[in-house]
Amino acid sequence: MKFYLLSSSHLETRLWFSDDNDFTVAMNYVAITAFKQRVNIIAFILMSNHVHFVLECEADQAVTFIDYFKELYSSYRRRRYDDKEFLRGNSIDVQEVSLGNDSLERAVAYVQCNSVAARICAHPTGYPWGTGNAFFNTSLSQGKPVSEFSGRRLSRLLHSKLDKNQEWLIGEKGYILPHSYVAVSFVESLFRSPGRYQFFLDNSSKAKMVREQVAPTFSDQLILTASLNLCHSLFRTNSIEDLSPVQTVELLTQLHRRFSSDSAQLARVTGIAYKEVVRILDGF
Repeated sequence: MKFYLLSSSHLETRLWFSDDNDFTVAMNYVAITAFKQRVNIIAFILMSNHVHFVLECEADQAVTFIDYFKELYSSYRRRRYDDKEFLRGNSIDVQEVSLGNDSLERAVAYVQCNSVAARICAHPTGYPWGTGNAFFNTSLSQGKPVSEFSGRRLSRLLHSKLDKNQEWLIGEKGYILPHSYVAVSFVESLFRSPGRYQFFLDNSSKAKMVREQVAPTFSDQLILTASLNLCHSLFRTNSIEDLSPVQTVELLTQLHRRFSSDSAQLARVTGIAYKEVVRILDGF
């Protein structure tokens, strides 16, 4: 068996997922891509400006998997946002992960703890966009089998035409539940016990980042909503692009003060270049 950790580069001035609908569509595309490309997903997470996957497959399949996933999601972005250049140039790092020396366990823990490192939740189980709650969970949502959906409704829900997979379950949020297609049993046998699994989570590099942070953080989606609300309430516009230079400074300052947003988050949310955000916040 061969395993690979796939990590996309972080978008600095854009978001992969602007709201829950984007996340939901992408969650379904993960299942569809795994099914189409015949790849076993070990763990994955969708963050606002990047993604991570741990896959069991051959090297060429890992590349095909991520290319197909990006193609599906980019097509959705074009339809919803008329965004024709989305993800162009977004690089993917592919690393082979060894089985038998704890490397695979560390890779899974690294992926699972991304949301914790971002301080979106206190534990991976609190993050819905990935496999955060898929392992060692005795109260998994049962969902509704895809066999109970009509073909038309299923295509509309998944934003894709696909033959029914009888084992998939669709949850109340409208996406295929990861535990119905991810290699849950394999992962649990890999870690052997909930305690050992928690040990790797606690000692992942992402968990260590949390312990080094002081200021509270909020999700990119919340900051995006707040920025648009501030644009409307302060400047009577619904678009950040319509702000004057003075108004832009005020907006960034308000977001930084109210939410402790750092320069990287503000760049992602507003689309303003990172260096420019740093210059504004530092008062240069």
